[in-house]
Amino acid sequence: MSFLKGWRYTAFIGGFVGLLGLTLYPIAVSPMLDPSEYKKIQKESRKNIRQEDIQPGNMKIWSDPFGRKKADSE
Repeated sequence: MSFLKGWRYTAFIGGFVGLLGLTLYPIAVSPMLDPSEYKKIQKESRKNIRQEDIQPGNMKIWSDPFGRKKADSE
């Protein structure tokens, strides 16, 4: 059995890392770079849902515990 040596080993490892990168790009990298498509899908799928109605145990809807004010347009 011959083992990969020299440039063939480097090409094999480079190809493997490249294939792994191509596989992970649409799953992990693309949504982080442009989340607008996923925001649109989420807005459409949650269109008829009122969060107050589905909140368990009569809990208050999440709010910022540190009381930060929303950024006003200046």
